[in-house]
Amino acid sequence: MLTEVADAVRLQEGPPGVRSVLRALRRLAPASTKDLSRATGLPVPIVAALGNELRRRGLVTTQRPSRLTDAGQELVARLGMDLVLDATCRACDGRELVIPDVLDEAVRRLRALMESGPAADMAIDQSHCTAETKVRRVLALLTAGALPGGSLLLIGDDDLISLAVAVVGDVLGGPIVEQITVVDISEEILDHIQKTAAGLGTRVETVRHDLRLPLPAALHGQHDVAMTDPPYTPEGARLFLSRAVEGLRPGPAHSVFFSFGGKSPDEMLEVQREIMALGLVTNGYIRNFNEYEGSGILGGVGFFQHLLTTTSTAPSHLGEFSGPLYTGDKRTRQREYTCAACDARIRVGPGARWTSVAALRADGCPNCGKGPFRPGRLVPAEEPATPTSQDTAPAPTPAAAPDPAAAPPSAPATASAATASAPAPTPAAAPTAPTAPTPGRVHGWRLPDDDERAALAERAQPYVTRQADERDLPAIGRFEAEIARVSFGEDAIDDPERWAARLGRAMEKSKEGMIVAHGPGGEPVGWCWVSINQNAMTGDRYANFRSLAVSPVDNRSDVAELLLTAGLEFCLANGITEVVGRVHVSNVPMRTVYRKFGFDPTSLAMKLFLPEQDGAR
Repeated sequence: MLTEVADAVRLQEGPPGVRSVLRALRRLAPASTKDLSRATGLPVPIVAALGNELRRRGLVTTQRPSRLTDAGQELVARLGMDLVLDATCRACDGRELVIPDVLDEAVRRLRALMESGPAADMAIDQSHCTAETKVRRVLALLTAGALPGGSLLLIGDDDLISLAVAVVGDVLGGPIVEQITVVDISEEILDHIQKTAAGLGTRVETVRHDLRLPLPAALHGQHDVAMTDPPYTPEGARLFLSRAVEGLRPGPAHSVFFSFGGKSPDEMLEVQREIMALGLVTNGYIRNFNEYEGSGILGGVGFFQHLLTTTSTAPSHLGEFSGPLYTGDKRTRQREYTCAACDARIRVGPGARWTSVAALRADGCPNCGKGPFRPGRLVPAEEPATPTSQDTAPAPTPAAAPDPAAAPPSAPATASAATASAPAPTPAAAPTAPTAPTPGRVHGWRLPDDDERAALAERAQPYVTRQADERDLPAIGRFEAEIARVSFGEDAIDDPERWAARLGRAMEKSKEGMIVAHGPGGEPVGWCWVSINQNAMTGDRYANFRSLAVSPVDNRSDVAELLLTAGLEFCLANGITEVVGRVHVSNVPMRTVYRKFGFDPTSLAMKLFLPEQDGAR
């Protein structure tokens, strides 16, 4: 049975992996999939797939959180796993470090800094660690004797460990490091670090640099300690660790602190080989040390490894790196997910509409707008999709950005009567974003000059635009509910509170591109949402107009133009040169607005309803 279950989900760990899940269920029940993932080190989709196979065999309950059935309990006993002894330290939960009360203030301050900092970019394997994890990493540096004093090199710092070191020093009454050097490709991250660190008393140097290129010569051999949380691929581990070694002073016993996500035994063997090739030796290893706000596939946790240099330590990659680096670069298969609400099957992965299950969850099921989603089999990207009910259901993709004048006649004259774009998942074959003008391409919009901008502002008075925030969520929820009604009719998900909750979750990740129009002291009368996406096949960036809505105010069309202009200016400010928007074929007003701004139609979604047979469509 263990072999059959392992084979059914193509589990690399084989029967021992199934045993580990059964053992964890016996110890933790009732247990969520995430709990089991953390306990076993298996990815969440794999644990979920194993759970489904065990349910089919009557060994795990259908209710969630999961428990073993009587048959499952009997099997565990027959396998000799009935004895449960948990020796995990209750104080540190197996992480070996406990945050002292004196640093509670540091945790609170770091949470605030995270909220005001840049959002994670999952396309390059970013997933911000929690404030508690940041402080634990600083404690690990102190416990190992790497701090206080000396110089610290951070190879990538989307986790803001530089600020964690500075904040801990500030709470304790003085700097705990002589200098921190941060090397990162993100100007946004580096700017946030510089602005924040300026008032904390710790010397922080930031260097904008693409780590695919060799470390700048001025940084070679200059640092006592290094830390990195690289892309979660063997190639990412090798490259970032090699750059860390480049920046360390020569000689043995210098520390490199390395964070990484759990992988299969074969993949972890590759990572450990890269560590050995660098001449590094493991001095400490803590599973589930790092907790992440995201990284759902890995259960939101990763390990923390303390490495030491030796007399044999040397960089393994001195030149330019040009191969696949991030998890998405290496993915060759899609996974089929099933919506728990309507049983629709949706492909996720390279070449699919959604490249990650996080993106699917954010948008909701294309068939019913709900979720959650159960992971299923892995399939080659070129394999035809399995037909499901979603193929005949109203799909969000072709419906987008209606506008000001398209509200149904029955809609009340309030903010909820606005019409807007249906939030549309980005198709895999989305337009690319060229970095230079393409010969023969007509550029349909330009930035307004000062006179044009002043004229538009006067026409839109008393309304102005600003970035949306949490106080706007009730109004945004009403906008989105009306968007759904205009776009999908009777099939719409038109509960404003549900939309407000969904947009609230999106806002937690990033408010960029979320724009409202409002008057003095009033709630929003208009809403625009522009997201910046990346083509899964080419890697090019482009913008997607997800929503546009305006209440029936007197100068409604001018407010719509003000919002659309603000959205396009946001695109230009982020280096975007190609923008897509989707509109329902019947929404003539919004199609007119799109054409006014220079949008050209590029595709048409076709839909066919077949006659009912035996009561089923």
